[in-house]
Order: sequence, then C-alpha cells, then structure tokens
Amino acid sequence: MTSKGSLIDAFNHVANKYADAAAVIENRASHSFLDLKIASDKCAVGLLEKGVKKGDRIALYCINSVQFAIAYMGIVKTGAAVVPINLLQKPSEITYVMNNAGISGLIYHELFQAQVDEAVPELNISVFELRISNDAEQSVAWDSAFKNDGVLPPIEIDADNDLVAILYTSGTTGHPKGAMLTHTNLVSNTASVFRAMKWQAGKDIVALVLPMFHAFAATVGMLTPLTHGCSFVPIAKFEPDNLLSIIDQTQATIFLGVPSMYNVLLNTKDEKTHRFDSIKLCISGGASMPVDVMKRFEEKFNVGIYEGDGPTECSPVTCVNPIGGIRKIGTVGLPVPNVEMKILDEQGNEVPLGDIGEIAVRGPSVMKGYWNLDEATTESFHDGWFLTGDLGNEDEDGYFSILDRKKDMVIVNGMNVYPRIIEEVLYRYDLVLEAAVIGHIDKLHGEIPVAYIVLKEGATADSADIRSWCRQHLGSYEVPRKVVFMDELPKNGAGKIVKRVLNKQGEVERGIT
Repeated sequence: MTSKGSLIDAFNHVANKYADAAAVIENRASHSFLDLKIASDKCAVGLLEKGVKKGDRIALYCINSVQFAIAYMGIVKTGAAVVPINLLQKPSEITYVMNNAGISGLIYHELFQAQVDEAVPELNISVFELRISNDAEQSVAWDSAFKNDGVLPPIEIDADNDLVAILYTSGTTGHPKGAMLTHTNLVSNTASVFRAMKWQAGKDIVALVLPMFHAFAATVGMLTPLTHGCSFVPIAKFEPDNLLSIIDQTQATIFLGVPSMYNVLLNTKDEKTHRFDSIKLCISGGASMPVDVMKRFEEKFNVGIYEGDGPTECSPVTCVNPIGGIRKIGTVGLPVPNVEMKILDEQGNEVPLGDIGEIAVRGPSVMKGYWNLDEATTESFHDGWFLTGDLGNEDEDGYFSILDRKKDMVIVNGMNVYPRIIEEVLYRYDLVLEAAVIGHIDKLHGEIPVAYIVLKEGATADSADIRSWCRQHLGSYEVPRKVVFMDELPKNGAGKIVKRVLNKQGEVERGIT
C-alpha cells in the first residue's frame, strides 16, 4: 500500500512503534495498537472482498466502541471514505445523508436495527450491510469481514485529494452539506491538536463520551490518540456516575466535553469527586462555555477547563486556550499550530484589531469542499480563506472570541440544528399556519431552538402538542425547547418573515435590553 502522508501511514507508523501499548480501553479490556492494526487490516480486506473500491463511501452508524474505531480505519484502508451517521437523527434524515453521499455499504450497530430497517428501504441505491452485534449468533455478518489473512493489496493514496470522511454539517437552509475531509486535513489537524494540547505518547488516556460520529470527538478523541500513541476510552452514553467510575477505573487523564456535560457533572456528590482526580486536563468545545459553570466546575473538581473552537469544515479544531499558558476565560484561545485565523468585514477586508467581523481560517486542515456542491464551496471561501460564519474579534494578544453567528444556525450541545428543517416539519402539522424558528442562548445547552407559531383560524393547540409532533419527525436535539404562539409573525414589505424582530422579542423576554 502506498500511503505516504496519509492517515493510514500515520496510524500504521504509530501502531508499529507502540505495538504493545493500549490503543483502546473498553469494558476493562485493553486493545493494543497491534490488535487494532491487525483488526482494521482484516476489516479492510473483508470490505474489499465485498466489492468496496477506492473512492467509495461507506456509512458508519455505531455507538462509541472499539468496533467504531476498527470499522473507521478499516474503511479508510480500502481507500474509501467514512460517512458517519448522527445517532440522534430520524430514519428519514439518515436516508437523505446516505442517498446524498451515494454510499455502497453500511456498517451499523445492532442497537440501531429498527432505524436501519426503516431507512434502508427508502434508499435509491443498492448497498451491502454489516451488523455489529454483541450476540455471537447475530454477529456473523460483521465477523465475516474478518475471515481473511489481512494482507492488503497496493492502494495508492493521494493525501491532498483523497477523502477520509464526509461529515454532514447543518447550514441555515436546505439539507445538511457534506464536508469533505482529506488525509492531509486530518493528519494535519491531529498533529496540531497533539502539539497544542501537550499530550504525552504512551501516557495520556482520553475519556471519550462525546459521540464519535461528531467531528470534535472523532478528531480529538479518537484519531489524535491513534496517530500519536495515546489511548482512548470509548463510553457509549453520558451517565455521570458511570462516567466517573470508568474514569477512576482507567485512570484517564484527558476529558472532552460540551458545556452541558460540565454543568450536569456539577451535581456530583462531593464524596464522589475523587473519581475525577486522574484527569489533568479538560477540553470544552461545541458551544460557548458559561463562565459561571466553568468556575464552579474547576473549584469542585480542582482541574482546569480549556475552551477551544472550530467548525467541522476545519477538521475541526482551529483554536484553544494554551495549555499551561494564559487562559482568557470567555475566549476560544489562540490558533493551533498550522492554522491561521483573521477577522474579515463584509467585503473580505481584514478589520482593525478588536473590531467585530467574520472569523476566517486558512491552513492544511481546511476541508477540500462540500460534497457535490461546487457553488456552496465557492461561496464559503474568500481568497483561500474559509469563512466560518461566526462573528467575533481578536484581541491584542491574538486570542479570538466568538460573539454571535452570522447565520441562523442553532447549536444545541455542540450539534448543528437547521431552523428551516424544523420549520418544514411544523408546516406539515395540520393546525399550523405559519412558523419560524430561531435560537435562544441557553446556559445548559449553549443554544435552544425556539418555535414561533401562528395557528390556523379556529385551531387550538398547546406547546405539548407542537413538541409531540416534532418528536415524531426530528432528532431529539432538534425539537424546540420552547413554543411561542403569536397572532401573526413579523414580515417585511416582500412578505418575508423578519427573524431579527423575533430575536429582539426573545431578548426582551430574557431580560436583555
């Protein structure tokens, strides 16, 4: 296999160097780097035997587990691209992603059999399926991929152009877009993360409860350890007591979380906080960290939280408060190595230091583009700089702050939410005449979607009715947390709903003047 500069090369190099060291620790079992290399090689050969070719796309629908890592690297070693499936999405949304990506295969965990049974028949393409099962009698399909010698044929990898993954990310209108991440993108970003966060090969262990389909978890929690000789502990569900027990058992040293997780952990009984003592470093991303939550968490657990940021399109990490350096609470820190950031005005000119504008990013970790969306790709760049859509500023020390979002996108617990998709669901409800969805800032979740509803004449419905309808058609994180009923929605002269008026109303309701 020729894979110089590729993610395959980076992983195989580390797997040979740290062959006997733990790569993944799960359910008190340790899987060495050599174990993972052999398993991913066999998985890759098994996929090739099923007809997978370089350039294909394979969907991966799996909980946090060692199987996720094996399948991910197995897919990549065939020269195909991984299409991770969001575990919170409804079958119709999953069908859209798989159709759009043009997948040729689906690897899924048994827990999602019902969703697969609903989503796959709606595909307009033919795919093979591999089911990961904990039941020996039901795991024949997954095991069948490993009945080979694990010797891969030569596969040429163009690191700058060949894809590792297509990650579907929400925008403000229409369907999600697939961000194409190459080998160079992810090799660069994992190296940047490792350097910026000052991890130690052979020593650091990452507690990974963030979902591995997400860019933050995949790059920082899985790929950085696998390409730099650290270990990670996949945890399938965020349950505080169980999380603390696993951290204590494994003596994990790094914890990755979104603000809502840190907030929930504040409820830990004082006599149990010692289970967190092995953690030397916490990283927060995905949403703005409330200063009050950060301070209370650090006081309770006696460990620092370092806030960072980055969009999926940037692999995703662009910046983080410097480990061991000066933390500026309320900022997302300094650009990580090999990443440049600046603030641009509407015309694409750099603004004076301290002024507010759109955050732009440049570097080898910036995506190749959006899958099959040339126009959207072009619109997302200016002079080689990726336009993040975030409004922010840079201070005199080079620290960046995010102040607002240029687009209407709402981020709930680090998950991107489309207002338009929610609106389309609301408009399908018989009693709804008009609907608009915006985001409100929320201390626990970062943001929450809020629906403004006008009912049809004579119709009656309450918030519970609206939310019940949404739960039938949307992922749990997309369901509006609040519903506001109005006689009419504000519109401009052209009849377009003016969301900034709704935003202003929301600010008044929250006591912001």
